[in-house]
Amino acid sequence: MQENSNTPQIPHIPVLYSEVLNSFSTVNEGYIIDCTTGYAGHSSGLLKQNKNIKLICNDQDDEALEFSKNRLKEFENRVIFNKGNFENVVPKFQDYQISGILADIGVSSLQLDKLERGFGFESLVLDMRMDQNSSLDAQTIVNTYSKQDLENILKEYGEIREYKKVASIIVENRPFYSAKELSELLAKKLHKGKIHPATLVFQAIRIEVNNELGVLEKLFESIEEAKLKNCIVSIISFHSLEDRIVKNYFKKWSSSCVCPSDAFRCECGNNHDLGKIITKKPIIATPLEIKQNPRSRSSKLRIFKFD
Repeated sequence: MQENSNTPQIPHIPVLYSEVLNSFSTVNEGYIIDCTTGYAGHSSGLLKQNKNIKLICNDQDDEALEFSKNRLKEFENRVIFNKGNFENVVPKFQDYQISGILADIGVSSLQLDKLERGFGFESLVLDMRMDQNSSLDAQTIVNTYSKQDLENILKEYGEIREYKKVASIIVENRPFYSAKELSELLAKKLHKGKIHPATLVFQAIRIEVNNELGVLEKLFESIEEAKLKNCIVSIISFHSLEDRIVKNYFKKWSSSCVCPSDAFRCECGNNHDLGKIITKKPIIATPLEIKQNPRSRSSKLRIFKFD
């Protein structure tokens, strides 16, 4: 059967798709916020599964939103689209009945697959902006940051042991005008392990370009400040820096005692928990999913339920 020309081609498989849908299976009213809608893979599944809910589809990428508006056309009376960074989406819609929050953190397949966005090793540009209206791009960081500043982001955001060596390689060989140029040089100069030598370098630069960890912290702060009730929060992270933030906030929210750790006895009333952690250990992709979608191999899903 020939596909309708108006139907968008679905370009990727959402990570942990069944697991995400299952995390929201009990939600039967109110709104679920998809903080990182992307190609609307998870959003589409949630709208089909949860017949009575509505969705707030947020993304900072214009291209992603346009694609998702087309893909979710049949559900248009149940979807609100919002352009913006996800650090702002909960405060903007906190007066709505928010029953769920989903965030699939990190760079989307849309951005990775399009060479003109400058995320991939073969890209002929050096960009990496999730929001193309942002002023800071990867080329600016690579070509103008001091050696010390490059060392800092490579160490903190890439967790690269040879961060000093990598910073020196960049400074001594710049300017760079494409991701391909940078990745090829790093491949020549650095030891080849299980992953491409440029992988963690690109991760560090991308996190700096988009302030990814700062934005994630602000998302959690905004969720906490919204004082949500009976709400499920499902977060997918892809590296240890993100996962640590998720884990720490969930632990904080589930703690009944908020006394200082050195307190002799509890004096806070021991009744400060906001809900419970649903996933004692993160949910990870199955071997079958990893085979079908290699990008899922580092994904971790953690779930929290506000009372």
